[in-house]
Amino acid sequence: MGVAAAIFGLALLVMIHEAGHFFAARAVGMTPRKFYLGFGPPIAKTVRNGVEYGIGSIPLGGYVKIPGMNRPSPGDLRKLLSPEQAQRHEDELSSLDEAIERGDYDTAHERVLALRPALGSTRAWQEMEGALARDAYWRAATWRRLTAIFAGPAVNLVFALVLFTALFLVSVTRDTNVIGRISPDTPAAAAHLQVGDRVVLVAGQAVAPKDIPKHIRATEGRPSKVVVKRHGRRVVVPLRAEKIDGAYRIGIAIEARYGPGESPPAAAQDAVALTWQITADTVRGIAHLATGRDTDQVSSSVGIVKASAAAWRAGLRTFLFVLGLISLALGLLNLLPVLPLDGGHIVMALVEKVRGRTFPQSVYIRYSVVGLTIFGVLMYFGLRNDLFGPGG
Repeated sequence: MGVAAAIFGLALLVMIHEAGHFFAARAVGMTPRKFYLGFGPPIAKTVRNGVEYGIGSIPLGGYVKIPGMNRPSPGDLRKLLSPEQAQRHEDELSSLDEAIERGDYDTAHERVLALRPALGSTRAWQEMEGALARDAYWRAATWRRLTAIFAGPAVNLVFALVLFTALFLVSVTRDTNVIGRISPDTPAAAAHLQVGDRVVLVAGQAVAPKDIPKHIRATEGRPSKVVVKRHGRRVVVPLRAEKIDGAYRIGIAIEARYGPGESPPAAAQDAVALTWQITADTVRGIAHLATGRDTDQVSSSVGIVKASAAAWRAGLRTFLFVLGLISLALGLLNLLPVLPLDGGHIVMALVEKVRGRTFPQSVYIRYSVVGLTIFGVLMYFGLRNDLFGPGG
């Protein structure tokens, strides 16, 4: 049940992300050709008002097919056809290429439409027809393109904010300094810390409940002392933190207690503060990855499903909170300035605005190679950590 809930939650976040693109594109005059949840061959599909809606056989991700994401170049259609088809329609293709070469895209579109009876069922023709259509993405004004692209991440960010606000309205987690769990075979277990101990000092410093992990990490494995209150008296516990899952820890979990919810203004304010804190941590984490640090903190879709399933077993509130975190991460990571992510398309739209002319598809492809290479490296680290543990 937990895994099913996790997959459903991830599918929901992808769906609202793609729905943001879909409805924003339609609002600014572009008609998406496809709206799919999942990838691969469709297991179900239907066509309504010229839009194909479907569910892919690979239940990870999804996409909206906005026509003409790149400006077509002469020879694009010819290269995608079989040699026999290209030879059979040599005259029509040459006429099409001439129209594209001189920038007469409306005439080029008419010549593509004339090829519909012979090539309309091919993906090559469908791609070229969308690229030359009047509602093609690359032909739209910059503000329309930015609206269609930014809407996807924006929906994820708003969804996270709304979810956090709702959770703060219902109840609030109060920080405590009480040890709620001790993991076996850890420094805390060896030092005989006990569940119910109240942490007072770490390495000689008084600590607020939320800062206990930070102070433990700051010892960096050096011998230190933790002072706890146990049955009304202070107990000094010598121990040394060990590196566990990429950070110095002693193997304790601090107890959290739920309290009554907040007023709407306070809940909204706390949701914004939490979102900003997570955003800042995400940016710092990405900067660390760029310098080769914290690669053991990267997770793949496997790890996301595992974490979501565990959250479901912990309770609905925890599951919804984790769902909000994933939605926020999905929105932020999609704003990275590399193709094929939304952030890459935003960068290209702005550069093309300054340049005064759109780039051909070949430039987009070369830029995408950079992004796909980065994704490949991150996927390696994520799968390594999720399947074999940090540092695998």
